[in-house]
Amino acid sequence: MSLVSLYARMKEEAARVIVGQDAVFEQVAVAFFAGGHVLLEGVPGTAKTLIAKTLARLISAPFSRIQFTADLMPSDIVGTQVFVMGQGEFALKKGPIFTSILLADEINRAPAKTQSALLEAMEERQVTIDGERHPLPAPFMVLATQNPIEYEGTYPLPEAQLDRFMFKVRVDYPPAQVEQEILRRYHNGFDAHNLDATGLQAVVTPDELPALRAEVQSITVEEGVLGYITRIAAASRRSPDLIL
Repeated sequence: MSLVSLYARMKEEAARVIVGQDAVFEQVAVAFFAGGHVLLEGVPGTAKTLIAKTLARLISAPFSRIQFTADLMPSDIVGTQVFVMGQGEFALKKGPIFTSILLADEINRAPAKTQSALLEAMEERQVTIDGERHPLPAPFMVLATQNPIEYEGTYPLPEAQLDRFMFKVRVDYPPAQVEQEILRRYHNGFDAHNLDATGLQAVVTPDELPALRAEVQSITVEEGVLGYITRIAAASRRSPDLIL
């Protein structure tokens, strides 16, 4: 199956649970197949969490959600060594980062020390605990969310962490007719917390993902396009309108 036809099936299945937000879902899917991460910015109630859960279901991948708070520690994300009394030795208790689709909910509510626990994982697909390297599952993708309005008690993401995201996607309110359809679905019994009842089906298995990502890598980009991209990047560094 080609990636184009697969994505058409993914959109068809996703429509069972997600109304509207087609552009957001498309960008999330593009980032996933390109091996990137996405920062979703939007007010509560705009289906950010539902999009992440739906993507994980569509690709038959493990899903974890971390609620970022001011008292969250790096070890709460990556895990830690714990002493096992019966064995008389330390053993690794893996954190929720050992998954395929990781939802970092309200990521900017945790301080920089905790946010930094994601840096190595997002760039190198591994975590280091007590000097020992631990590879993460493949595929691995971080979907982080943040509220663009409520900034009290939050910590802006540093540039080094923003650089780990392929896209920053703004999730806006849907049009009135879409909101009405959302209300109609909930009135008819839809429950976002019970995706099993929606009939949502996986359309791809983990074994098929390497070939699909290889299809992305095989796309030919002409030298003229590469030069155009390079000139845009160079111009942005000289522009007085941009700091970084």
